[in-house]
Amino acid sequence: MASPSEIARRVVESILSQRLSPGERLGEQDLADLFGVSRTLIREALMQLQARGFVEVRSRRGWYVVEPSLEEARDAFSARRIVEAGILSAVADDHPDGRPLQSVVRTLRQHIVQEEQAIADADAATRAFLLADFHVCLAECMGHRMLCDVLRDLTAHTTLVATLYQSEHDARQSCAEHSEIVAALETGNFALARQRMLTHIGHVEEALNPGAPPVQGRLQAALTPMSLRTGRAPR
Repeated sequence: MASPSEIARRVVESILSQRLSPGERLGEQDLADLFGVSRTLIREALMQLQARGFVEVRSRRGWYVVEPSLEEARDAFSARRIVEAGILSAVADDHPDGRPLQSVVRTLRQHIVQEEQAIADADAATRAFLLADFHVCLAECMGHRMLCDVLRDLTAHTTLVATLYQSEHDARQSCAEHSEIVAALETGNFALARQRMLTHIGHVEEALNPGAPPVQGRLQAALTPMSLRTGRAPR
């Protein structure tokens, strides 16, 4: 039986893969039937998500995925810059002689291969998830485990923003920029890696195109575990 934390994780995962849209209704009974749990456990999961800023209660209407304002969008991207630039600055402090991080580079290269495969397969959900997960993977393989959850939530918030405001940032461009960041790490040029990360986040933010929200998907399909699609255990 799924726990409230597992249910909350699945919802965030579905946001990262852009299968749950901003404004999507999350019916308690629908979720209870989907996960085979009581509505009490569903409410616990939804309250966890509410505390993290992913869902909201609308009077007499129920639970919905939030629809971030442009101001909230800018704040989320600003927070990502602080966290991700900080991670790469810490690497430079730990390796002042510019020694490359071979194991980190190897893990990130493998991740980029998966991104490229999802792009080639036109698998939109897996592609969106992996492009967002790159940033969590970077924090994780550099040993910043306490920041992984923070960064996962931040990337999920910016994914909601990109979905709502119909981002024009191309997946191939994101993948190429990830590769450029890793290339800088591979040569031990951590300052360049940091600058490329900031440029990448800036490109994603600049691509926002305010407009009508996309068509909402079916709840059951939206909450299919990403591990079934990628063959990897969720982070």
